[in-house]
Amino acid sequence: MEISPLRTPQIAQSQLSAGPDQAQAGKLQTAGGTPSEVRKAFDSFVGESFYSQMLSAMRKTTGKAAYFHGGRAEEAFRGQLDQTLAAKMAESNAADFTGPMFDLFQLNRA
Repeated sequence: MEISPLRTPQIAQSQLSAGPDQAQAGKLQTAGGTPSEVRKAFDSFVGESFYSQMLSAMRKTTGKAAYFHGGRAEEAFRGQLDQTLAAKMAESNAADFTGPMFDLFQLNRA
């Protein structure tokens, strides 16, 4: 997963004098790029947030296995494993359940 550097939005003077909804739409277009990039970032953020919380809740319900527990090393790297699992799950099917949320997100921006 590649992380792009942060881009600062360039807001035109006409966008500043426009209403708040129009100014927000201008920021989204200049900062986020194309609508497909915005959708991909939205799916990634919402999906990873959802799956990381789900994995965290699941980890709390299980105890240590008697013979297959990895000890301190497992405890140390469990967070990284959960983060990787959440990213892969979000990549594979986050768009299925974030569709309605993204539509509502776009209504606020347009």
